[in-house]
Amino acid sequence: MNLCGIALKNPVLAASGTYGYGIEFESVADLNALGGLVTKGLSREPMDGNRPPRIWETEAGMMNSIGLQNIGVRAFVADKLPQLARFDLPVFANVFGYAVEDYLEVVRVLNDAVGIAAYEINASCPNTKPGGMVFSADPSELSALVSAVKAVTKRPILIKLSPNVTSIPLIARAAEESGADALSLVNTFVALAIDARTRRPRLGGVTGGLSGPAIKPVALRMVWEAFRAVGIPVVGLGGIASGEDAAEFLIAGATAIQVGTASFWDPGAPQRVARELAQWLAAEGTTAEKLTGTLKTS
Repeated sequence: MNLCGIALKNPVLAASGTYGYGIEFESVADLNALGGLVTKGLSREPMDGNRPPRIWETEAGMMNSIGLQNIGVRAFVADKLPQLARFDLPVFANVFGYAVEDYLEVVRVLNDAVGIAAYEINASCPNTKPGGMVFSADPSELSALVSAVKAVTKRPILIKLSPNVTSIPLIARAAEESGADALSLVNTFVALAIDARTRRPRLGGVTGGLSGPAIKPVALRMVWEAFRAVGIPVVGLGGIASGEDAAEFLIAGATAIQVGTASFWDPGAPQRVARELAQWLAAEGTTAEKLTGTLKTS
């Protein structure tokens, strides 16, 4: 199968922010069994992230307030990317920033690097220049970002959308019309956890991103809405922890899926999901390509 012309062994990718830069997992999981790897988000300069606590386990998932901590794009290209060349898998570099210029600088640095298949553009960041509106919360802001990145990129771009919006179809179409090659959704939901005894937030950053099984039904609905709204591939994520979960996202319209939070309790979760999905498809006598977008609503 392929995604934006990129050959994938299977439709299961390790999600950004949950699998480090990939090489951290090579002693506990077979990276070559992945359909692909999406790196931790990369910024122009290194970032320390938010103050702790950074993670809180909820009743049916997890909240995080990591704050996009990373080593910076130049250190990634110099230190991490050469090590990933030892593995046979496509690498999708996740890119973020707080102004359009930030994204462009990261992409320019990555353009000159060898071993990257595509970019996943995290549009869930606030654009600090016009006042903090999240890029993917406003069609015009998103269009400006996607158009600018498309003008300088040498590789396909997947736009990772925030679920914290009024209309996913509206945002999805804006990304497609501005040049996106594919969409990734959903990112985490903004949430708050409180310690009732101390009357204080559970996370150092006060609010955090909710992920895991708790968000799966909402993520499925949004993937289905995006699939019906656009003609480009959709990569689905949000609470996937089994092969059957993955199959549900394909049925909703995803071409490929990402496993994220499940990796925190099972470092081999993406590989296990890939095996389980292959078994499920074989039992059903179908393929991932044939399953995509087959939801019956009447």
